[in-house]
Amino acid sequence: MTTSSPTYRGWQKLPDNALGHAVFSAAMSIRVPYFASVLPRVTKLEPGLCEVRSPKWWGVHNHLGTFHAIAACNLAEVAMGMLSEATVPNSHRWIPKSMKVDYLAKAETGLRAVARLETLPDFAAIESGTELLVPISIFDRGDKEVVHAEITTWVSPK
Repeated sequence: MTTSSPTYRGWQKLPDNALGHAVFSAAMSIRVPYFASVLPRVTKLEPGLCEVRSPKWWGVHNHLGTFHAIAACNLAEVAMGMLSEATVPNSHRWIPKSMKVDYLAKAETGLRAVARLETLPDFAAIESGTELLVPISIFDRGDKEVVHAEITTWVSPK
């Protein structure tokens, strides 16, 4: 198996605590500035899994004072992107191709997005490219799923 991405190696070098998560998340937001709009905090990252939290602050409010639907989509993309960085080996590249989103309930608190692949792909078998569907569940502070997204990524050898 080829080596992991520089992003995932950076995560592994930092302590698995609030300070390490904050440093990683700040660096991620500098590298991908649009992510910063939801003030993401990556709390779990490993191949096939990413968990990221976002506080409810005025920058993500909609006209109802709840978490804006598109801000929730941004949070889903953060989770998918970091999952991909931890999962896709350096021999391959990935890019989002499409997103399907279901808004299940008003999001009235900060949110926690969980991107999870039940089975990891056999990257050695990907010779020309394939679609990889990444499901993301977004929960409020009461653990109620308020948004469900599926992001299709295109994975291909470099």
